[in-house]
Order: sequence, then structure tokens, then C-alpha cells
Amino acid sequence: MTALDLDRPREECGVLGVSLPSGDAASTAFFGLYALQHRGQEAAGLAVSDGRAVRTHKGRGLVPQVFDAASMEKLRGSLAIGHTRYSTTGANSDRNVQPYVVETMHGPLGVAHNGNLTNADALRDGLLNRGAGLQSSSDSEVLALMLAGTEGSTWEERLSKVMAEWVGAYCLVVISGTKIVATRDPWGFRPLSVGKLPGGGHAVASETGALQTVGCTETREVRPGEVVVLQGGLLRSHQPIQPREQARCTFEHIYFSRPDAHWDGLSVHAVRQSLGRALAEEHPVPADVVIPVPDSSMPAAIGLSRAAGIPYNEGFVKNRYIGRTFIEPTDELRRQGVALKFNTLQENLEGKRVIMVDDSIVRGTTSGPLVKMVRDAGATEVHVRITCPPIAHPCFFGVDMGTYDELIAHHLTPDEIAEHIGADSVGFLSVEAMMAALDRDSGYCNACFTGSYPVPVQLELATTKQRFDGVLA
Repeated sequence: MTALDLDRPREECGVLGVSLPSGDAASTAFFGLYALQHRGQEAAGLAVSDGRAVRTHKGRGLVPQVFDAASMEKLRGSLAIGHTRYSTTGANSDRNVQPYVVETMHGPLGVAHNGNLTNADALRDGLLNRGAGLQSSSDSEVLALMLAGTEGSTWEERLSKVMAEWVGAYCLVVISGTKIVATRDPWGFRPLSVGKLPGGGHAVASETGALQTVGCTETREVRPGEVVVLQGGLLRSHQPIQPREQARCTFEHIYFSRPDAHWDGLSVHAVRQSLGRALAEEHPVPADVVIPVPDSSMPAAIGLSRAAGIPYNEGFVKNRYIGRTFIEPTDELRRQGVALKFNTLQENLEGKRVIMVDDSIVRGTTSGPLVKMVRDAGATEVHVRITCPPIAHPCFFGVDMGTYDELIAHHLTPDEIAEHIGADSVGFLSVEAMMAALDRDSGYCNACFTGSYPVPVQLELATTKQRFDGVLA
């Protein structure tokens, strides 16, 4: 893992479900997982039902590393759910790879989950006190076992009952023998959308881009607190829990989602261009060229360039194939991890005053090496512009932002950060300008910027590592 990987808000997870009137749901789900790979690169899995049994294949690694023709051949059925994982609660180990499948008195049940419950410790203790055996350290298994032990005549009825006990962020996709049931927390932290498949049936996924990849039409967002049931070619839904005060994750627009995603009626790509225009207005500076840190910052850099009247160009070439490999880099290569990911285009930087646009500064370990690379390429000035406010507080809702000890903006002012990373200046968007770029005045969680959490959290945990081989309280 390179320094660049450690200095980004770490992706949450991706979930999806596919229901066909007949045929091979696993193949459709496989390509949907590919489209959600950016949301989690540590593990991937599929669970498929043929109406009688639920079979799984899962493992650590990227989607094409986990699945091959032989493993897909065994996954026969018209129902499938899938998951790409980045660990937030629970270590990156085999036992935490999803989907989870448990046998219940009502038949087999598979669960894929994205998010974090802030009351997971109390729920876990409750299960252990009732004699439940937990095999993993993930709160996702807690949800699965609570659902399995809840009374009701159908899985959607049981899910509707148990949702009242869950506090925090969750998108859940459940597979039984004959149906898929999906839901989203009433605060709406994480995205989830559903669409109609071209050959009949439906799919549900964390992002609209994954639905487009598998050919969905008539897509819509799953409402916060809504339960959606996919069965054969049919879709039905009901609203067991009314939406609470909305707390959508702003970072979906800033960084996590693919630029082709639509959420809250907004185009992610268009929002990122608006963030760049807002940066040009809030933090103007004379310069010769605007460059992005690929890839998520490219629309913002274009927006800033157009608004400021400063030419846009590429300053970095990204090596897209340096990632998780079975060959560990040497200590020396690990120390220059940013250089493993990027090279500079000297002819676009030499002798120029440069505005370098990025989506965030978390721990501050990446920005310094990037600034140095631009200077080494001959830039006379380097001004860093960030498309969000300073990240000064941890996240408890499914994003690894780091702890208070690790967050550079919790300790340093923007001017001090500029000195720390060797930039001539650093400009962060204000919360007000960021929300104006979204054309929204409420409905979003900005706790990592403001420290104002939409649901209660145990703040003493924010001073220590949030992610360990246990459960986030």
C-alpha cells in the first residue's frame, strides 16, 4: 500500500442485487461488481440463489482476481447479490469478506452491507448475551444475525421490524431462496438506486453507474427508510420507517462516486465542476496552468480553469495498474509510493505558476510529495486548491477518514498546512461554498468538516484507531 492510498478517505463498500425472471444472474452481477470496484478493493463476493439453495464465492482481492470461469460456473440461479469491500469495522481478513450467508429456520439468508452502525457494540453484546455465535468482527454479520432471529412471516417484514433498532449508515441487500430485499437507512447516508433490466427483472446497486453498466433503464433512488423487494421480474416496495433528517455523505460527490453517477437528482460530474468554479471564486491566485491530481479532481480542475480563465492541462500521468499486487514493493519503493502512482509531464509545468487541484487532504502525507514532484519538474510556484473544507473530524458512518491524531487539519491552519507540504498556498472550500456548489442548503452530513454529527457517536473513540479486529462502538 502506497502513501497515496493512506492519504485518501478510504472507500466504503459497494453492494448490488440482481433479480431475473429466469437465467444467469451471476454474470450480470459480476459486471455490476466491476462497475463498483472503486468502492472497495480489498475483497469481493457473490451469493446466488436458484430458488432452493444459496451458493457463494468470495475472497480477498479485486473482482477479476476473485472470480474466474470455474467459480462462476458454480453460481447458477436467477437471483444474485454482490459486494466489494473496504474494511471500516473489522479487519481485512477472510472471515470478514461478504456476502454473509447463514442458515435460518426460514431458509438460507445472504446479506451484503455498506455502512457503519454507530450502536453496533450494543447490538453485538445483545446477540452474544442471547447465545449467538459470531464468526467475524464486522458489524455486517451483526445485521445478518439480527435479521435471521427476528419474527415475521416474510423477510421484508422481519427487515422492517429490525430496522428500528439500527442507528447509523447502512445500505443492505438480502438474498433468500426466492427474492432479494434491499433497504437504505432513514438518514440516507449511503446511496442506493434501483433500475429495470432490459430483458426483464431489476437490479439494485450503490451507484447508478453500475446499473447503467448492466443495461438498466427507469432507474430511481431507493428512498431513505424504504424496503424494496425484487422477485423474478417484479418489483414492489413499502416504507416501514419514515425518513429522518437527511444526512447524505457529501464525499460521494467530492470523491467516492464515479463521475457518471447521479444522486439526489445531481450529476456527480457536474457537481465537481461546480466545486472547481467555487474554488476559483473563493481562492483566486495568478497562475499559468491548472492541473488536476487524477482522477476525481479532473472535473473540478476544468471548472476552476474555465472560471479563472487559466489554461487547463495535465501535469501528472497516472499509472493505473500500480495497486494491490502479490509482489510487495521494497521499503525504498514504498517510501516513494506517490512516485509509483504518478509521473509528471515536465513540458506542461516547467517555468509555470501552477494551480494543483485535489479533492482532499487527510493526513498530509501525499500532498507534500506531489508538490515536490511539480517543483522538480520546473514549476516556479505551486498553489494547492482542495474541493472540500478541511477534514478535521473522524467519520463514524462507513468512511475511514483517520483519527483526530492523524488528521492534519485538526492540528494545522491552512497556512501551516501550506508550509508543511511545501506549497506557496493552500485553499480549501468553505462549507458554505461547497453546499452552494451542490445547490443545497441542507440534507447532507458534513461532520468530518464541522464535528456536528447527525446521530449520536462516542467521541472518545475518535482519539484512537477506529478500525481494528473488533467492532466500532
